[in-house]
Amino acid sequence: MKPLLLILLPLAGAVLAAVWPGERTRPWLMPVFGLMHTVLAFWLLFDPPVVAPGAWLAFDPLARAVLPAVSLLFLVCAAYGVSYLRVRSERPNRVFVAMMLAVLGLLSAGHQARHLGLLWIATEGVTLAAVPLLHFNGTARAIEATWKYLLVGGTGIALSLLGSFCLSYASLHSGGSGDLTFVALAHQGAGLSRPWVLSAWVLLLVGYGTKMGLAPMHTWKPDAYGEAPGIVGAILAGGVTTVAFTAVLRIRAVVSAAGEGAIADRTLLAIGLFSMLVAALFLLGTRDFKRMLAYSSVEHMGILSVGAALGGAGVWAALFHVWSNSLTKGALFLSAGNINRAAGGRTMDQVRGMSIIAPQSAAIFVAGMFAVTACPPFGPFFSELRVVRAAFDAGRSGAAAMFLGCMLFAFFGLTRLVFAIVDGRPRPASSITSRRFPENASVVMPPLILLAFSLWLGLATPTVLLDAWTGAVAQLYLAP
Repeated sequence: MKPLLLILLPLAGAVLAAVWPGERTRPWLMPVFGLMHTVLAFWLLFDPPVVAPGAWLAFDPLARAVLPAVSLLFLVCAAYGVSYLRVRSERPNRVFVAMMLAVLGLLSAGHQARHLGLLWIATEGVTLAAVPLLHFNGTARAIEATWKYLLVGGTGIALSLLGSFCLSYASLHSGGSGDLTFVALAHQGAGLSRPWVLSAWVLLLVGYGTKMGLAPMHTWKPDAYGEAPGIVGAILAGGVTTVAFTAVLRIRAVVSAAGEGAIADRTLLAIGLFSMLVAALFLLGTRDFKRMLAYSSVEHMGILSVGAALGGAGVWAALFHVWSNSLTKGALFLSAGNINRAAGGRTMDQVRGMSIIAPQSAAIFVAGMFAVTACPPFGPFFSELRVVRAAFDAGRSGAAAMFLGCMLFAFFGLTRLVFAIVDGRPRPASSITSRRFPENASVVMPPLILLAFSLWLGLATPTVLLDAWTGAVAQLYLAP
């Protein structure tokens, strides 16, 4: 019952937000339901329930390894959202609050989905629920970004549905009973039709890879992240992409059980390194710091794919990176939102001198930049180091060298842009805009808390998380 509450509580909150009469009090529903969700998620992290083998929904080891991070990110973003919506009082917030809570409930369903069809439904639900959040600003560019998100994301979802049909037919072709739970599909193993399994893998990887934002299916990300509010970008980068990654892990386990794990690993490694390379090249040229975060997200989705291609040790490192990247990227998006509102712009041509205009947000943004580029002692340094070690242990020294090279170029691109907007003398227009943006504790503490969690993961990763990641690897590689 407790795992089901992780889905039902946020959805009930979304319904309540839709009928709540007060514009000023409605945003408080986000942290209230977010706190209940986080308490429950961490309760189940420390005291995991027994999972029935044939369950369609369950807080299994993979959900245990990932979902608490998503819940924690949402809670901190929800606290930030109260002050954000107060500043944006000219915009109605009924749909925004309701859809934020709906996204949390659907993400919980997606992470706990152990059935091929249910996983697709939850992922599609997240896609549709995020649409009103993307065009919250109501500008022409926000509407354009929303349509691009819908068209590209919809194509990915359509391909993943076709891939689900192929995997279903692979099961029926080998005499399966029509049970599409991942446990049942993996149990059929080598009996699955090889051509249909490979067709399903290609379609599902492209489909869910589009939701992750892997190159070359990443084209929706720069526009969506650039035009959406910072709080929405944080949830997309740390939550929505994560559920697509766990979907890829579950499907890869079935493909491996069918005897095609080597092909799956090669494709994951190739698309992961390609994503890192594309992101690094765009980071060297972009002048928009919110689009910069989008390309950084493409890079980190590539890191997850590379980790998933390197066996059990790589998957363990990738799950570690889910936590460290989600929390760090959340701090960057929220502080970037502060800088955007304080400066009234988001490009190198419009923004500079933010260390004077918004010193606290600028300091968090710089620290977050160092964290997300794997500088010690923040969490991403240790998770990415684990990926590199897994690559060398697997005999993939060439992949490790390319991995490190892409990280180096990404570092150059990020530092070039971040220091350009932080240093220098503020522009007159920014000085006028900053007077309308009070840099108080309500907008500074949430990104600072997320950054502190990233530091904590690097310095003192708790044993319960290490056990959760190990349990997830055992589920994916040892259990049928």
